[in-house]
Amino acid sequence: MGALPEMVTIGELAARTGVATSALRYYERLGLIHAVRTSGNQRRFPRAEVRRVSFIRIAQQVGLSLEEIRQALATLPENRTPNKQDWKRLSRSWRRRLEDQIALLERLRDKLTSCIGCGCLSLKTCTLSNPDDEMAVLGSGPRYLLGDTRPPSRGRGA
Repeated sequence: MGALPEMVTIGELAARTGVATSALRYYERLGLIHAVRTSGNQRRFPRAEVRRVSFIRIAQQVGLSLEEIRQALATLPENRTPNKQDWKRLSRSWRRRLEDQIALLERLRDKLTSCIGCGCLSLKTCTLSNPDDEMAVLGSGPRYLLGDTRPPSRGRGA
């Protein structure tokens, strides 16, 4: 692919980044990327938006939500594209979140063949069995997979 002009169409931005034009419009609506309009009301994106969209893709691939990405991009001066120093700072701030996500993926990998701790009780040998849905007091979802290790103790005869 050749050098891009200073301003690119949405189709050129999509081709260069591998992101669908519908997603680019959505990103624009969320304020993640910015376009200018021609006299014919067509979008034109500054060439630097290629790096910004690539940043968004990478951040999504490591599990960050668009809201987390929006907040991170909002910390950049004058809404500029992240550079190496910015990425270093932002990735440091996401370290704990990413470590939690890695731990979740490891638990999923290790328990995938048995159960996800949903409380269905359909597997008699389930290592994540949740009899009587005891884990529900800790919240919804697969509590064991999310990192809870045992149900809270319940008072007897209450």
